[in-house]
Amino acid sequence: MRHNHHDQERASRARPKTSLHERFSDEARFIKAWLENPGSTGAVSPSGKYLARTMARYVDTSIPGKIIELGPGTGPVTQALIQHGVPADRLILVEYDPAFCRLLERRFPGATVIQGDAYDLDTTLAGLINEPIAAVVSSLPLLNRPEKDRCTLVSDAFALLSPGGRFIQFTYGMVSPVPRRPKSCRPVAFDAEASQPILLNIPPARVWVYRPASVGAKAKRPHPAVAMISKLREGTGRVKDEILDTRDRIETEIRLAKDRVRLDLQRRKVQMRDEPALALLRRLGDGKRKSRKS
Repeated sequence: MRHNHHDQERASRARPKTSLHERFSDEARFIKAWLENPGSTGAVSPSGKYLARTMARYVDTSIPGKIIELGPGTGPVTQALIQHGVPADRLILVEYDPAFCRLLERRFPGATVIQGDAYDLDTTLAGLINEPIAAVVSSLPLLNRPEKDRCTLVSDAFALLSPGGRFIQFTYGMVSPVPRRPKSCRPVAFDAEASQPILLNIPPARVWVYRPASVGAKAKRPHPAVAMISKLREGTGRVKDEILDTRDRIETEIRLAKDRVRLDLQRRKVQMRDEPALALLRRLGDGKRKSRKS
């Protein structure tokens, strides 16, 4: 298996807003990759910004260590993670498609990009991980894989996580993509929570957050003050995302209104320009009808 490692020592900076041309290019890349390998790509378009922001919000940036992203594609979730406060040099991006790997290296030069199989983390990450991982963020199409592959992936990810670390996964399905009681393999013990449906994503999606299951009553629980601070942080992030989403909707409505006004003005200009000719045609038509009657 060929690995492409790209880890430059430079300060991480948020990439500017994706241009319309780049968005169309990303859509075209995804469609091409999906047509060539639908089982691996799993979607015909990149994750939307609302979904990407929700996934990033579940990452606790205070936990030390690298953050692994599985199946980053063209990088919408990667960009959301950076905007969430994750430095690019903390990111390890595991992508199967070589073309997407080259694109990720250009867009996120501070990150480590690995071409490899996310369902074989031991081989793919060999020699790279020397400390616990803060979080694993996955955009893999889990529902396209057998139960055994899904359970193995989550189990392997749990083995890498720091205490308090999370495995974050999105799905278009209605239920957890990781089964609690699989029929074909040994179950993985986990605690899970799900986000509200992200209706602004196309198609609508949901984010699932998995943690290794607490073991009995002796499991260490966070101090109430720590738990309260964590909730406040998540609430602040949620409010920030709602503000950004509202701003995006308002900007979109303003653009649409401007387009409607511009089209209306153009239509009126055409009418004013063509009105003399239309009036002449009407007069000619009236003259012909009168001559026929006489």
